[in-house]
Amino acid sequence: MERVQRLIAEYFNGSDRHLRFGGVAIADLADQYGTPFYAYDRQVLEQTWSRLRCALPPEFTVYYSVKANPNQRILQFFLSKGCGLEIASVGEFDRALRAGCAPARILFAGPGKTEAELERVLEQNIGAVHIESFREMDRISAIARRLGRSARIALRVNPTEEAQGGAMRMGGKPLPFGIDEECLEAALDRAISDPFLSVRGIHLFIGTQILDPAILLAQYRKGIAIAQRAADRLQAPLQTVDFGGGLGIPYFPGEQSLNLEAFRQGLVELMADVRSDPRLTGTQFMVEPGRYLVGEAGIYVVRVNDIKYSRGKKFIIVDGGLHHHLTASGNLGQVIKRNYPVAILNKLNAEARESADIVGPLCTPLDALARNVMLPPAEVGDWVGVFQSGAYARSASPLGFLSHPAPPEIWVEAGKSTLLCPRGQYDTI
Repeated sequence: MERVQRLIAEYFNGSDRHLRFGGVAIADLADQYGTPFYAYDRQVLEQTWSRLRCALPPEFTVYYSVKANPNQRILQFFLSKGCGLEIASVGEFDRALRAGCAPARILFAGPGKTEAELERVLEQNIGAVHIESFREMDRISAIARRLGRSARIALRVNPTEEAQGGAMRMGGKPLPFGIDEECLEAALDRAISDPFLSVRGIHLFIGTQILDPAILLAQYRKGIAIAQRAADRLQAPLQTVDFGGGLGIPYFPGEQSLNLEAFRQGLVELMADVRSDPRLTGTQFMVEPGRYLVGEAGIYVVRVNDIKYSRGKKFIIVDGGLHHHLTASGNLGQVIKRNYPVAILNKLNAEARESADIVGPLCTPLDALARNVMLPPAEVGDWVGVFQSGAYARSASPLGFLSHPAPPEIWVEAGKSTLLCPRGQYDTI
């Protein structure tokens, strides 16, 4: 409950016994739209965006990672702030275009891009494709030759063991992501000798869900060192150095928020060295946050349908579950199930004195949104909220499992709500 209380105090003013989300009583949202549903608060997006932008030096550009939450309204929000978009499929490319993003402001990363995907984005003159292998480099060159134009690329580098950290490592070991650092010079030589490839920079993404600024800064220093090597090989400054995403938010007991002031100060010191290096003159530095920007802006709301006891254990049975929120269920990468911040939204100031499992309607024991969580006594009709559900929640869940209807998505701004995606609609476009 401590994390829930901190979130309410920081973002959801006016809540007492009942949660007020974006200035709207949660009961009003539930009555109007039914449950389960997702809601996103624009004001929280504003706060997280402002904090991050203030922490970054002026040489840094933000590219929002579409995979975190591809809803059109959210994409349009970040485009209005001057962000570019980072995609990992041609489907996300189409979403980005429909949201109004210029192709030149889109970056395409990810292993296994098909020839059809590459041809589609290169025809549209995408900002850059991040190369994950030598074969992909050759494939892009052949497509660019057919199109009669040069393709803008960046080399995604899988670095050596230095500067590791985060909940999921994306570098420093054998991986399908990127070109191994020890092959960097060979990759650059091949690219710069090809008249149909234009090397713009490098991309480094080492880990996700990082809460320690020292780890992020160590990774950025590693990226700078690789960029310097690349500039030496190219005999010219790089146009871009992309540090990837990785900025995390605390979900679980014992985790602390990323110290943005320490991060900002570390970047000040880093950039003091960078600005004096002619190999990085004019280089644009990029970050690709997703979860950090949208995670805390979302909530998943369900209704209590039944309460039962089995051999002394209490189960709160709700009308949504892992099919809508796979990450909260712990079935997307957690080895040991840990609970997202959850609360009974109409009993916020009641004493949490009962241990229970919050389980969904699916016929699988995996369908648990929380286990052994301390809550006030629950009743049928109560609303349960899973906080920090703005990222990798609806978009990462098996919405079609058991053919339950997909939950609606709601945008809340200045005390008013708007339906973004109706119940039962699986595609948010």
